[in-house]
Parts: sequence; structure tokens; C-alpha cells
Amino acid sequence: MKNIVLSLVCLSLVSGCASKSQNIQATYVSPLQYQSFTCRQLEQEISRVSRKVSEISGAQDKQATGDAVAMGVGLVIFWPALFFLIGDDKKEELARLKGEYDALEQSAIQKDCSIVNTIQVQKAEQAQKAKEAEEAAKSNKKQNWN
Repeated sequence: MKNIVLSLVCLSLVSGCASKSQNIQATYVSPLQYQSFTCRQLEQEISRVSRKVSEISGAQDKQATGDAVAMGVGLVIFWPALFFLIGDDKKEELARLKGEYDALEQSAIQKDCSIVNTIQVQKAEQAQKAKEAEEAAKSNKKQNWN
């Protein structure tokens, strides 16, 4: 009985941990609200939202790392450290901002704005970096096994 209760407590605490920013999906935001924007206005708004996404992503990743450390310490060494898991999770705000960015991008595509080319180049660069990071992680994992 004691093991079951302990398992349930640990499971509930793990579900309370902050997620990494790249694992948070965008919530839907209608691009219709940006329909009256000019390409210049869309570009400015994309820039503003992009900066805010970067800022909130950094805070979210910092919180997720802190939660992971507190969970490790709490489970292995000092259980009161688990109370530090109650933190400043910015999941909803980040999901909304990602949705706004997507809506702005859709509006820019519909209006054939020049910023679309820049966005596509940035996405391709990010995808390439993610692929390289994944390959490096796999390579490190193989080296650690040897």
C-alpha cells in the first residue's frame, strides 16, 4: 500500500514538471485578425512575436531544467526538493505566442509579403540545426555505449 501511494505521489509530481519549449505545440489563432494589416505591419508584428517567443522559450527551458534537477534530487537524495517543482510554467503563453506567429505567417503568405522568404530560410536553418543536433546526440550515445 505504501509503495502504491508513493508511486502515485511521484507520478503526480512528474506530471507537474515544466515542458521544454520545443515540445509545446502552438494553439490555433485565426489569421483573420491580421487580414487588414499591410506587409510592413505584418513584418513588425512577426518581429515582435518572434522576440517574445524567444524570451518565453528561454524562461520555459530554464524552468524545465530546474524542474528536472529538483525531481532528480528529490527522488534520490532529499524529498523536500520536490516542492520546488511548483514553478513559473509559461506553457499556455508560449503556445498562444506560437499560434500568433503561425497566424501572422499565414497572413504574410496570403498577401505575398517579402518576409515569407526570410521565414522560410530561417525554418530551413532551424530544421538543419535540429537534424545536426539529433545526429550528434545519436553519435554521442553510440560512443558512450562503446
